[in-house]
Parts: sequence; C-alpha cells; structure tokens
Amino acid sequence: MLNDRGGYAAVEALALVQGVLARARAGAMSSAELVAALTLLRELREELADWEPELITAARQQKVSWAALAPALGVTSRQAAERRYLRLRPSDTGERTGEERVRAQRDKRAGDRAVAAWARDNAAVLRQLAGQVSSVRGLSPHAQHHVDQVSQALAEDDPASLLPPLTDTHTHLKATHASLAAQVQSLTDQATQIRHTTHLMRSSSPPAAEH
Repeated sequence: MLNDRGGYAAVEALALVQGVLARARAGAMSSAELVAALTLLRELREELADWEPELITAARQQKVSWAALAPALGVTSRQAAERRYLRLRPSDTGERTGEERVRAQRDKRAGDRAVAAWARDNAAVLRQLAGQVSSVRGLSPHAQHHVDQVSQALAEDDPASLLPPLTDTHTHLKATHASLAAQVQSLTDQATQIRHTTHLMRSSSPPAAEH
C-alpha cells in the first residue's frame, strides 16, 4: 500500500501512481490505496510545477528565444510564453499572483524604455556629466572602480548605458565632490520620476490583449 511520497524520486513516484491506476482499472485497489495514490500525484504536480520555471530560466540563460520556447510550453506566441513564465516563477519583489508578476515586469520594461528615451534626448548633458565624473581621481580603490565604470560606459553609443554607473557613483562622490554628487542625484531623481509617471499612466489604462 502507498503511504506518502517519502524518499521516492519523481520517476519512481510516477511509476507507483501508474501501477495503482492500472490495478484500479482492473478493480483490484482499495480506497486507502487510491487516496494515497492521489496524494502522491498531487505532490508530483507540485514538484513538476516548480521544475518548469527553473528549466525556462536555464533556457533563457542559454539565449533560447521566447519564440523557440513557445511550442514547448504549449502556447502560440513569444508573448504568451513569457507570460506563462512570469505567472509560474516565484516573485522576488512581493507580487502575490501570476498576473501581478506579469504586470510588474511589463511596467518595469515600459519604465526602462521611457528612461532610455529620456537619456537619448539628454545625451549631451549625460555625457558632459559622465566626462566630469570619469576625470575624478584620488578616491579609494573601491570608489575609483565605480568611476572607471562610467569611463567605460562613455565609450558606448547609447547614452542610456551611462545611467546605472553614474547612479552608482553618488555615494562615493558626495563626501569629496558634493557638486558632482548633487548633479548625479538630480539625474537619478529625474529617472525615478519618469518611471513613476510611466507606471501611473499604465495603471490608468486597461492591459493590452495578448494571444
């Protein structure tokens, strides 16, 4: 008779459930054995549900596209594949339901796009500030590392790439270069406000339909 899953591996548990099912079809199982099999099946479903987002994460880390994942997940579009993943994976930002995770992720992307557009519109200001920050010397090795990250970002074409390293320098500049730190903080505040405004605008509009 089956008890709980105990130390069974998933494949062993599945074999046990299949055995109970075969005997049930032949009318050779007790009610207690059937209940135990159903309990084991529920535990298997829960474990399999945990495996799916983990496997999807691994596939994405290997650069598998959402379009390639869609058929494997039983959906018809890359949007639906990503939506399924967001519904299944555990939240690290406090969302309680799958729909909340989908909405939060899309809000974040919309905010990222809005900030990137703002950065491109203000590329000259960003590059000027980044040039000033990257010329700072005499800092501790840890602080200098963050300043050097700004120098590296200056070599990139997209001015939006300057925002993260510039933001990271604020703490390291405010004690010795207060004016530069204040300018960095001003840019950070503007980016935060843009994200907040984008979120409010999205919250007031109905979600787009997906297939």
